[in-house]
Amino acid sequence: MAIQLIFSDIDGTLLQSDHQISRRTAGSVHACSQRGIPFILVSARMPGGILPLQKVLNISDPVVCYGGALILSGEEANGSRRILFQRPLRRDAVESLRHLLQSIFPDICLTLYSFNRWIVSDPSDSWVIQEQQIAGTPFETYSSILENKLPPIHKILCMGEPEQITRLQELLAEKQLLANSYKSKPTYLEITDISVNKSSAVAFICHYLGVAREQTIAFGDNYNDIDMLQAVGTGIAMANAPIQVQKAADQTTMSNDQDGISHALETLGICPSSL
Repeated sequence: MAIQLIFSDIDGTLLQSDHQISRRTAGSVHACSQRGIPFILVSARMPGGILPLQKVLNISDPVVCYGGALILSGEEANGSRRILFQRPLRRDAVESLRHLLQSIFPDICLTLYSFNRWIVSDPSDSWVIQEQQIAGTPFETYSSILENKLPPIHKILCMGEPEQITRLQELLAEKQLLANSYKSKPTYLEITDISVNKSSAVAFICHYLGVAREQTIAFGDNYNDIDMLQAVGTGIAMANAPIQVQKAADQTTMSNDQDGISHALETLGICPSSL
């Protein structure tokens, strides 16, 4: 069955280790677009961390942000994006987590994401400074937002020392807050609503675009990509993925530093190998 839809994680998958998209990969993705095959970027990033990459790829398809908590339409004629789906955290879950950190983990830095906004409590916190330098994301402070007008929160990012992040994740599981949490790295714990995951986003996009699951493929490299790799017709892990992720996928391609996406697309005959 011909492939009609492609999903891809970003960090460690689409991007090389230097956080750039190779010319070959960009060419392969654009070739898919020219053949009418949407290439859907699926990431824990906020919209502002995804849309610029679409410009590099020369595509304008829908995007999945915050691991599926926010899905935006493709770029419209006026350059705007519509919200196709959103599932923010419950407000009581947000408040419970903030109270937990204040009382038990005061050294962990908690930040909130809402649509394309990054909300922090202390701009001088070393974790905030570090993340701002990495992502280049402008921030707002809690003090500039009235508590009774706290916007929908699509993701919470907790940053701290590895042992504290591990303890926090374990405690969240014990307390059974209505939230999902995973480590994007040893010092980062990312939290979304309990119903949010990449596989649900895949199902939503497939229905929205009218494409059968069997006509889809997905690329990923990390543990939070496993459900996405198993939700599509063909799940493809990157060679740089942990062995557990590779075993969960249908096949493994080259690494992100070896144009793994292009290699797979060419091998499957989805785009020409002359790129």
